[in-house]
Amino acid sequence: MNPDRRPLIGITSYQDEAAWSVWRQRASLVPQTYVDSVAAAGGTPVLLPPQPGDAGPLLDALDGLVLAGGPDIDPARYAAEADPRTGPPHQARDDWELTLLRGALDRDLPVLGVCRGMQLLNVALGGTLRQHLPERSHQIVPAEFVRRRVDVEAGSRLAAVLGPAAEVNCYHHQATDRTGSGLRVTARADDGTVEALELPGQRFALGVQWHPETDPDDPRLFRALVEASRLPADHASARPRETTR
Repeated sequence: MNPDRRPLIGITSYQDEAAWSVWRQRASLVPQTYVDSVAAAGGTPVLLPPQPGDAGPLLDALDGLVLAGGPDIDPARYAAEADPRTGPPHQARDDWELTLLRGALDRDLPVLGVCRGMQLLNVALGGTLRQHLPERSHQIVPAEFVRRRVDVEAGSRLAAVLGPAAEVNCYHHQATDRTGSGLRVTARADDGTVEALELPGQRFALGVQWHPETDPDDPRLFRALVEASRLPADHASARPRETTR
């Protein structure tokens, strides 16, 4: 790509009812912190709301992809019965983001999955989720992030970005159970909860269970994504992968 052009980074979005001015309507939106994080890292952020149809032309125009946090993934996507504490399914978003993710991996497009985004990466590659963690462990107070340490596996892509450990902002009640095909667990919390996954052989395919977009003082993950998006794709490494539907 032109070294003077800022990489185009797609960010998946919510599709929910929202209020502004005198209006309350269904809207496509994402927390501003994602947009700010991508822009501060040197990318041009573009929102990707759930939509039907072929995502191929869109992915061909992008240089990188952020799978944003959000609601629980439908347990049927990993052949499980819904726990009563699992949130209602958002089928349109699940469909759209799985389509984007599969296409991105096939193209060797750099991907950063955040919270739900990491879980989606795991489910897409055949993994499963723990539908509810012990109370007051990783989601202690509603709408407040938990600051906690994660230990990073030596020699991983994540370790090259963050080092052997990091203090991060967590807010989640679900987590990885069985790891998807080809994925490597590269960080855990002190209670053993999986906090990061990556897919070796891709230019950049990394998921974190925490919320780096809420920590403007630590832009390293978004910078790593943008830097990877400037590199030429190695399509030889982007072989089709077995994924769940």
